[in-house]
Amino acid sequence: MTTELTYLALMLILALVQIFLPAGARTAEFGSKWNAGPRDETPEAKKPLTGRLERAQANLYETLPLFIGAVLIAHVIGASSALTVWGAALYFWARVVYVPLYAFGVPYIRSLVWVVSLAGLVMVLASLFFV
Repeated sequence: MTTELTYLALMLILALVQIFLPAGARTAEFGSKWNAGPRDETPEAKKPLTGRLERAQANLYETLPLFIGAVLIAHVIGASSALTVWGAALYFWARVVYVPLYAFGVPYIRSLVWVVSLAGLVMVLASLFFV
């Protein structure tokens, strides 16, 4: 498996983690009875952590499909290079760092880390045109 595909697999694990983090926070906030129920009406989160984890998850889902597509296209067309490896690494590690920064409400640095992840994504995308 290529390095880029390894980072893609790790991103999918991170996406799973980001499913469970807000789910756990919601259960802690609303109770296990709510969690086991039909959740027809989900109350708005009152605790900042719950809302932040939900927003961090939504933020990941905005760029993750692009990353998946870029890595898979790069793999299929044989565009693997230092640019794709570094891009995938930057995207993954920045997304890992982004979660606690968002959860703890760290401004500015969180946005900078997001820009780093975007730069990694752009690096992988750019490699598709330099085969």
